[in-house]
Amino acid sequence: MRRLLTILLLTVAATAFAGASAIEPLGPGDVAALLKPPARGERIIMLWSLDCVYCEPNMQALAKLQHAHPRHIQLVTVATDSIAQRTRIAARLDAAGMQGYPACAYTELSPARINFLIDPNWGGELPRTIVIRTDGSRTALSGELTDKQLAQITP
Repeated sequence: MRRLLTILLLTVAATAFAGASAIEPLGPGDVAALLKPPARGERIIMLWSLDCVYCEPNMQALAKLQHAHPRHIQLVTVATDSIAQRTRIAARLDAAGMQGYPACAYTELSPARINFLIDPNWGGELPRTIVIRTDGSRTALSGELTDKQLAQITP
């Protein structure tokens, strides 16, 4: 009976872990690949942090937009928090319904370095949304996204 209970608990734990968001490390050497223009459509990078009030509504609005245009929009979430907080980041993404989207978190102790590499004109305010198109053009938006801004980035 004990063995059966142990197997059941391990199965439940493995299932719960499989549903959790996988968080990849994002270091300075990874930024170029993140910013590379997509082969088709648009890549939307949603920069956020655990203490950001408006980040979750932005993530959900962008997920809805991506869901409406799955062949044209690739959504990537990037937590500006340390990868050492992987468990908290994954829990927040899961609570926001963001499972299944590529997700990363900073490897640097000081986020300013990676912030600069991502966008030299960015002061670090969150949320930050960067849209990268196939031709390499970019649009960057800070703050809570409005309906007008979402319409502008819709393919």
